[in-house]
Amino acid sequence: MKKMVVFMAFLIIFAGCSNLQNKENSKLELNGKATWYGKKFHGKKTASGETYDMFKMTAAHKTLDFGTKLKVTNIKNGKSVEVYINDRGPFMENVIIDLSYSAFKEIETPEKGFAYVKIEVLK
Repeated sequence: MKKMVVFMAFLIIFAGCSNLQNKENSKLELNGKATWYGKKFHGKKTASGETYDMFKMTAAHKTLDFGTKLKVTNIKNGKSVEVYINDRGPFMENVIIDLSYSAFKEIETPEKGFAYVKIEVLK
Protein backbone atom coordinates (compact mmCIF):
# COMPACT_ATOMS: atom_id res chain seq x y z
CA MET A 1 0.00 0.00 0.00
CA LYS A 2 2.87 2.37 0.84
CA LYS A 3 4.42 1.74 -2.60
CA MET A 4 1.08 2.58 -4.25
CA VAL A 5 0.84 5.89 -2.35
CA VAL A 6 4.39 6.81 -3.37
CA PHE A 7 3.65 5.87 -6.98
CA MET A 8 0.46 7.98 -7.02
CA ALA A 9 2.36 10.95 -5.55
CA PHE A 10 4.96 10.57 -8.31
CA LEU A 11 2.23 10.55 -10.99
CA ILE A 12 0.62 13.69 -9.59
CA ILE A 13 3.97 15.48 -9.44
CA PHE A 14 4.75 14.30 -12.98
CA ALA A 15 1.42 15.64 -14.22
CA GLY A 16 2.18 19.01 -12.65
CA CYS A 17 5.61 19.19 -14.28
CA SER A 18 4.59 18.21 -17.77
CA ASN A 19 2.94 20.35 -20.40
CA LEU A 20 0.06 18.06 -21.35
CA GLN A 21 -1.51 20.52 -23.79
CA ASN A 22 1.56 20.58 -26.07
CA LYS A 23 2.18 16.84 -26.25
CA GLU A 24 -0.26 15.60 -28.85
CA ASN A 25 0.39 11.91 -28.20
CA SER A 26 0.70 12.23 -24.42
CA LYS A 27 -1.54 9.78 -22.55
CA LEU A 28 -1.70 10.25 -18.82
CA GLU A 29 -3.77 7.93 -16.67
CA LEU A 30 -4.38 8.25 -12.94
CA ASN A 31 -6.29 6.00 -10.58
CA GLY A 32 -7.73 7.18 -7.30
CA LYS A 33 -10.69 8.53 -5.41
CA ALA A 34 -13.15 11.03 -6.88
CA THR A 35 -15.66 13.15 -5.00
CA TRP A 36 -18.21 15.74 -6.12
CA TYR A 37 -19.22 19.26 -5.26
CA GLY A 38 -22.52 21.00 -5.83
CA LYS A 39 -24.99 23.40 -4.23
CA LYS A 40 -22.58 25.19 -1.88
CA PHE A 41 -20.45 26.31 -4.86
CA HIS A 42 -23.15 26.64 -7.55
CA GLY A 43 -23.02 30.11 -9.13
CA LYS A 44 -19.65 31.03 -7.60
CA LYS A 45 -16.49 31.74 -9.60
CA THR A 46 -14.10 28.86 -10.22
CA ALA A 47 -10.32 29.24 -10.25
CA SER A 48 -10.47 29.60 -14.04
CA GLY A 49 -12.86 32.54 -13.73
CA GLU A 50 -15.80 30.56 -15.09
CA THR A 51 -18.98 30.47 -13.03
CA TYR A 52 -19.46 27.04 -11.44
CA ASP A 53 -22.54 25.24 -12.71
CA MET A 54 -23.17 21.98 -10.90
CA PHE A 55 -25.14 20.76 -13.94
CA LYS A 56 -22.24 21.04 -16.42
CA MET A 57 -19.69 18.29 -17.01
CA THR A 58 -16.73 19.91 -15.26
CA ALA A 59 -14.11 19.00 -12.70
CA ALA A 60 -11.48 20.38 -10.36
CA HIS A 61 -7.89 19.11 -10.38
CA LYS A 62 -4.82 20.38 -8.56
CA THR A 63 -2.44 20.65 -11.53
CA LEU A 64 -4.02 19.89 -14.92
CA ASP A 65 -4.42 22.91 -17.21
CA PHE A 66 -7.81 24.59 -17.37
CA GLY A 67 -9.69 23.27 -20.38
CA THR A 68 -8.02 19.84 -20.25
CA LYS A 69 -10.57 17.23 -21.33
CA LEU A 70 -10.73 13.99 -19.38
CA LYS A 71 -12.53 10.68 -19.42
CA VAL A 72 -13.36 9.61 -15.87
CA THR A 73 -14.35 5.96 -15.42
CA ASN A 74 -15.74 4.38 -12.27
CA ILE A 75 -13.49 1.35 -11.76
CA LYS A 76 -16.19 -0.67 -9.96
CA ASN A 77 -19.09 -0.31 -12.43
CA GLY A 78 -17.39 0.74 -15.70
CA LYS A 79 -19.53 3.87 -16.15
CA SER A 80 -17.67 6.85 -17.59
CA VAL A 81 -18.13 10.56 -18.23
CA GLU A 82 -16.18 13.20 -20.16
CA VAL A 83 -15.40 16.43 -18.31
CA TYR A 84 -13.12 19.42 -18.64
CA ILE A 85 -11.06 21.10 -15.93
CA ASN A 86 -12.27 24.54 -14.87
CA ASP A 87 -11.36 24.65 -11.18
CA ARG A 88 -8.66 23.79 -8.63
CA GLY A 89 -8.99 21.10 -6.02
CA PRO A 90 -9.70 18.72 -4.47
CA PHE A 91 -8.60 19.86 -1.06
CA MET A 92 -9.23 16.57 0.73
CA GLU A 93 -6.47 14.06 1.40
CA ASN A 94 -6.41 10.99 -0.88
CA VAL A 95 -8.81 12.48 -3.45
CA ILE A 96 -7.47 13.06 -6.98
CA ILE A 97 -10.43 14.83 -8.64
CA ASP A 98 -13.63 16.68 -7.72
CA LEU A 99 -16.41 16.26 -10.24
CA SER A 100 -19.42 18.50 -10.68
CA TYR A 101 -22.64 17.06 -9.28
CA SER A 102 -23.96 16.09 -12.72
CA ALA A 103 -20.69 14.52 -13.83
CA PHE A 104 -20.46 12.44 -10.66
CA LYS A 105 -24.10 11.39 -11.01
CA GLU A 106 -23.25 9.85 -14.41
CA ILE A 107 -20.83 7.37 -12.80
CA GLU A 108 -22.02 6.88 -9.21
CA THR A 109 -24.88 7.65 -6.82
CA PRO A 110 -24.16 11.07 -5.25
CA GLU A 111 -25.29 9.82 -1.84
CA LYS A 112 -22.28 7.48 -1.82
CA GLY A 113 -20.03 10.56 -1.88
CA PHE A 114 -17.03 9.06 -3.63
CA ALA A 115 -15.98 6.62 -6.32
CA TYR A 116 -12.72 4.93 -7.26
CA VAL A 117 -11.92 6.11 -10.76
CA LYS A 118 -9.50 5.96 -13.66
CA ILE A 119 -8.75 9.33 -15.25
CA GLU A 120 -7.58 9.51 -18.86
CA VAL A 121 -6.46 12.76 -20.50
CA LEU A 122 -8.23 13.12 -23.85
CA LYS A 123 -6.77 16.50 -24.85
